[in-house]
Amino acid sequence: MGTITLGVDLAKRVFSVCEVDSAGHVLRRQELKRDAFAAWLGQQPAGTVVAMEACSGAHHWARHCLVLGLQPKIIAAQFVGPFRKSRTTKNDRNDAEAIATAARQGNMRFVPVKSVEQQARLAWHRVREGYKAEGLAIGNRLRGLLAEFGIVVANSDVALRRVLADLEAYELPGEFRELLRDLAAHWAQVRERIEACDARIDAHARDDTRCMRLRSIVGIGPITADAVVATLGAATDFRNGRQLAAWLGLVPMQHSTGGRARLGTISCRGDAYLRTLLIQGARSSLQRAKAVATEQATPEQLWIRTLDRRLPFGKVLVAIANKHARQMWAMLTRDVDYDPHACLQHPRHRQASAAEAA
Repeated sequence: MGTITLGVDLAKRVFSVCEVDSAGHVLRRQELKRDAFAAWLGQQPAGTVVAMEACSGAHHWARHCLVLGLQPKIIAAQFVGPFRKSRTTKNDRNDAEAIATAARQGNMRFVPVKSVEQQARLAWHRVREGYKAEGLAIGNRLRGLLAEFGIVVANSDVALRRVLADLEAYELPGEFRELLRDLAAHWAQVRERIEACDARIDAHARDDTRCMRLRSIVGIGPITADAVVATLGAATDFRNGRQLAAWLGLVPMQHSTGGRARLGTISCRGDAYLRTLLIQGARSSLQRAKAVATEQATPEQLWIRTLDRRLPFGKVLVAIANKHARQMWAMLTRDVDYDPHACLQHPRHRQASAAEAA
């Protein structure tokens, strides 16, 4: 039974299961409801591989498998698609078989299982993003309603709040003015929720030594540091910093043939939330590098200035974000503090310095 791989297509109520042997032959297919699936997992021999696609609930079932002594393997959806027999016919049975087949590949990469604490910390980030989207929608709704009565507001929250605070100065129907006040109160509540999320995330970052270390990097704040630690943990699932940068979608896509390599735009794959935070942090790092005096600039800031002189703005931000991702991988895996002069100890830098001296 140790050679059996179970492919599971997760769902809310009915789970499709495909059992595959060591030769890749399908031994059994079945559909189980949620309670029956949990009981069925408890009947499997210890060490059985249970493969599933990365989706909502995947980490919950992976932790359940670990408690039962099974080997959960979570696969990104983009790696499962090529193993589906039919591209036009997609159903739960085909998906379960494709998951089992993909899990048996020796070079397959798997998603690390998140702990309950990690998911709880990430929940604050997810809720915060939802509040941000809701707050933006309410602000646009207020501007649209005011524009119907000839009141055009600038695209800033300060300008909108200034107009809402002085509605009596405009000739508006009393009922409409009351509606605007109610909507403005709801908008204020959403902003308070965002601030509460920021405070909780900041508390998480302050209580975690790893987050405090990451925050020493220019451009990495409490939100980015907490999101990275909650998502990656010790980052030991990545062999090197470049692999982490590739997982975040911060490396160029490669189109090569006949020995000729062509690099395109960044892949934009992986965790979009972390990639966005790193790009935004790169803006701050670029501004700081431009503002600091040359004699006080760190080697990284001098490198950023060099990039800014020869590359477009967007490429500079991606390069900085890529470097930050590699630095965070080194700090998390090696449990070390940030050293702005660490690059000077690299063999390539020593060789370049020796060549210039000669």
